[in-house]
Amino acid sequence: MIPPGLLISAPASGTGKTTLMLGLLAALRAEGVAVQPFKSGPDYIDPAFHTAASGRASFNLDSWSMDRARIEGLVGNADGAELILGEGSMGLFDGVAKPGACGNGASADVAALMGWPVVLVLDVSGAAQSVAATALGFREMRPDVELAGVVLNRVASPRHETLVRAGMEAVGIEVFGALPRRVEIEMPERHLGLVQAGEQENLPDLLEQAAAFVAAHVDIPALRAAARGTLQNPPAPAQITPPGQRIALAQDNAFAFVYPHLLAGWRAAGAEILPFSPLADQAPDDSADCCWLPGGYPELHAGKLAAAAHFRKGLRDFAETRPVHGECGGYMAMGAGLIDKEGTRHEMAGLLGLETSFAKRKMHLGYRQADLNAPIPGHSARAELRGHEFHYATILAEPDAPLARITDANDLEVPETGSVRDFAGGGRATGTFFHMIAAL
Repeated sequence: MIPPGLLISAPASGTGKTTLMLGLLAALRAEGVAVQPFKSGPDYIDPAFHTAASGRASFNLDSWSMDRARIEGLVGNADGAELILGEGSMGLFDGVAKPGACGNGASADVAALMGWPVVLVLDVSGAAQSVAATALGFREMRPDVELAGVVLNRVASPRHETLVRAGMEAVGIEVFGALPRRVEIEMPERHLGLVQAGEQENLPDLLEQAAAFVAAHVDIPALRAAARGTLQNPPAPAQITPPGQRIALAQDNAFAFVYPHLLAGWRAAGAEILPFSPLADQAPDDSADCCWLPGGYPELHAGKLAAAAHFRKGLRDFAETRPVHGECGGYMAMGAGLIDKEGTRHEMAGLLGLETSFAKRKMHLGYRQADLNAPIPGHSARAELRGHEFHYATILAEPDAPLARITDANDLEVPETGSVRDFAGGGRATGTFFHMIAAL
């Protein structure tokens, strides 16, 4: 049985969605309520926080990369829960100009597809009754998206709250709660967003504080009563061809960005995942038939990776006879060298000729579609994949054969083609700057 749901969204990034989401998850879990979290859009960091707060694996839902059947299949993971909470990305209606599989990537697409009413988090600092006009516009923007109500954030005083509530009452919008500014429970950030859940030593304390904060200022029973949903009998999750039967998967603070639905799909297809830590100087398991290096933050650990001689030799030996694939940070670690933000070059594994630099950062961001020139583990040449690119590395050299023709969401070709190199023993090294979400 699929429970009712709500989508936590906002007019823009940085408004307080994640604080509310984590506080609600932790508070409801403390009450013994089983809550299934989801994340709208291509995000690798928030789902790990959701999982820590709720005790249930969080999955990404993306209307540009995924078709409806795949989204519905993933929502099937909520079977047995009592409530669904989805967290939006950016602003509620923000997406790309050209629609993809079943939408343009906006969080509103997911809310409409699943029939989840929206709880809008509003930063009310610097305004009062005028905030109601913003909420009114969001209520009227799309007839297929229901606004359940709002949570006011960064409220300055009781008088301020009274004025904002008066504006909401005048236009008939329910206020579920009002959060005063409280900096100490805001999560630290870095250039790709929040610091990873695995790096937060005080995460249990932060979640406990967030739960108490939200429970004290939000009417959680009223919010739960507003939950709805149209999905009753979800299809079985769409099959995901694994990259191998036994997959050596890099997993540590330098390589943590892999979408949970991919791991679940690989396991459901019968694959065995064999994690190893390059930061601990571990090599891929020699019994594996492929190696996968996810994205992450290799630039923060470049010196340690360069000194990890056992990892680098083991990876090179593995690639002589079997496929190795890297995404973004994993691709950079497979390259010849990486220059950190101080300008120091660190030698990487050398499976590919890629040279990257963080001394002069350049943002690369957006959806990507790849038409493969050569196979990668799990996908043949000419396969079409959809994913997302988000990094700040400057590409100094990408000299190997191009792995794919890569286009953005507007079908415009992008220069980051990825790389492929074959080895005499039958192995192959492939890498891309984009993270795969789904195959077409």
